[in-house]
Amino acid sequence: MNAKDEIRNFLQEHVRSCKLEDSQDIFAEGLVSSMFVMQLVVMVEQKFGISVEGADLNRDHFRSIEAMAAFVTRKQSR
Repeated sequence: MNAKDEIRNFLQEHVRSCKLEDSQDIFAEGLVSSMFVMQLVVMVEQKFGISVEGADLNRDHFRSIEAMAAFVTRKQSR
């Protein structure tokens, strides 16, 4: 399973939306709370073996499935 699929599955388990589009802004649509973002950060770190540091805690990195997958790819390539 690729990063998009893993992230999509996690979100679909925890977000009240029938179907999430990869580019859908989960913040703008009020689908997640700020507390849930910490769950996203922990999941991304554990699932993909990366470390999310202070500078990485940018809402744009976690705004959508596409954004999170791109963030994971960048972090893994370092």
